[in-house]
Amino acid sequence: MEWTGARYADRPTVEVRTWIDAPPPTVWALVSDIELMPELSRELRSVAWLDGATGPALGARFVGRSEHEAFGSWETTSQVTEYEPESVLAWAVQDPADPSAVWRFRLRAEDGGTGLSQWMQLGPGRSGLSEAIDRMPDKEQKIVFVRLREFERSITATLAEIKKRAEA
Repeated sequence: MEWTGARYADRPTVEVRTWIDAPPPTVWALVSDIELMPELSRELRSVAWLDGATGPALGARFVGRSEHEAFGSWETTSQVTEYEPESVLAWAVQDPADPSAVWRFRLRAEDGGTGLSQWMQLGPGRSGLSEAIDRMPDKEQKIVFVRLREFERSITATLAEIKKRAEA
């Protein structure tokens, strides 16, 4: 696991990696099923494809509904920005040109199984976190640090569940 950045404007990131004893196509079937993700997340409550899409493709859009005890409930629209089957799936949250976050799964064949990483970047576009920073600008670094730690724990749990399901 690794993470970078202390200020929102720095586009802080977090990344977690794991190895899965299953081939990339098996792992890809799980990570590319975004409608499965609410089962694996503490915040994400539902996901639905938009505009007639039924699965990931470059430019495809989906809506996600999330909930957090400190931030309440919210809804975002995301767009797939990278799509290479069995290799990479990434999406920008809100405006792809100025996203509030970017998320990415990356897979590679490794040691007879699959190396899987999940990475996310905060900003540069505004998000609910921006509102908290606006209210307490002197606490920006702490706010960003706490949120990155939450994402790190969440991503670690998501990857563990993907590993469990892929190896079953």
